[in-house]
Amino acid sequence: MYTALTHDIRVTVQPVFLEDQSSPAEGRFVWAYHVRIENEGNETVQLRTRHWRITDAMGRVQEVRGPGVVGEQPVLEPGDHFEYTSGTPLGTPSGIMAGTYGMEGQDGRAFDVTIPAFSLDSPHQPMQLN
Repeated sequence: MYTALTHDIRVTVQPVFLEDQSSPAEGRFVWAYHVRIENEGNETVQLRTRHWRITDAMGRVQEVRGPGVVGEQPVLEPGDHFEYTSGTPLGTPSGIMAGTYGMEGQDGRAFDVTIPAFSLDSPHQPMQLN
């Protein structure tokens, strides 16, 4: 699991390689990732936007921006959490994802929360010893 804490918001991510949805012979590798967002602060906040940077093993970067997550813009009161699962395909057997959630406080103040960088590793990635 990968965790980051920014402005009292903890984001934890757990990626899982989906062998049954992948086709290595066709250059298709698919991961699911489960995200937990916890409000450890004293202020109610709302998740407004997401921004992902997805980098494959060849260094190609895809950026994804949009409102909310999985069609929702959850409101998190102090002590609340929100969880969701999503996924991403890659054309290489490994990669890395990272990003930010755009949050809004009760007073209308906007701020970004870090999504920790996490590794996308499949069993099809050749291992190298250094």
